[in-house]
Amino acid sequence: MKNGILNVLKPTGMSSHDIIGQIRRIYSMKKVGHAGTLDPLAAGVLPVYLGQATRLIEYGGNEIKTYHVEFLFGLATDTEDITGTVVAQGKIPNMDAPMLMTWLQERFVGDMEQRPSQYSAVNINGVKAYKLARQHQEFTLPSRRVTIFEIRLLQYHRGRGCIAVTCSKGTYMRSLVRDIGESLGTCAVMSYLVRVKAGLFDIDDAITLETLEKDPLRYILPSDMGIQHMTRINLPLEECQFLLQGRAVPFAGRNFEEGVPLRIYGPGEILVGIGCFNKEHHIIRPHKMFTGVL
Repeated sequence: MKNGILNVLKPTGMSSHDIIGQIRRIYSMKKVGHAGTLDPLAAGVLPVYLGQATRLIEYGGNEIKTYHVEFLFGLATDTEDITGTVVAQGKIPNMDAPMLMTWLQERFVGDMEQRPSQYSAVNINGVKAYKLARQHQEFTLPSRRVTIFEIRLLQYHRGRGCIAVTCSKGTYMRSLVRDIGESLGTCAVMSYLVRVKAGLFDIDDAITLETLEKDPLRYILPSDMGIQHMTRINLPLEECQFLLQGRAVPFAGRNFEEGVPLRIYGPGEILVGIGCFNKEHHIIRPHKMFTGVL
């Protein structure tokens, strides 16, 4: 079985699920998953995990992400993007590009509460919010704490513009555009979205499906590329084997916080899995181990 990660360049018009279907066909394998869903309207970086690397998806989705977001003032839709039905219209703010850039940086950089879009992929009792919204069901999404690390105005002219946003996991760009419009006393929709970076995955290195078709094995990246933010430890062969058998091992090295996940490497710099540190007993318990790697 092939194990590793693909930095896929998702095109507009395809869902993230569509991409997974194509990758399964190209690599003739079922065990495929992705980190960080992109809507059909959006394009850009979509990390796709193959084989045993799919067990690392939950850790790889926590990276800082960067988006380029096109927006349009004076319009609101039910989906909060340009594909939806228009539900309101408003004025175009009376400000030029420098004024808008100052406004964005003063009002939208830092920690904030954000209410996700009704058409987001947030789970409501096991069902995606956008599915409930399309069925016209009523529900309320709680706000969540997100962080905008940087926001830059790339272009703006007569109510249309594009911003570059670097943010934490779980930040919704259509919601951000909606909130920007409301802060200016009007409405706004997202008209296009490109994810240019997700952790170490950059759009400059992303590969199209057409390119993968021609040489599938060439572009498989190491399984641990998506978890470089996690603390790394190296253990001897015997202890790695114990962990692979489901047994805890003593660890007298650094004093980590309770339950902190650790990426564990054995001889030959081989990733053997993810363990969790038990502070009370100074042991490492196996959490997600890769069978057959040693």
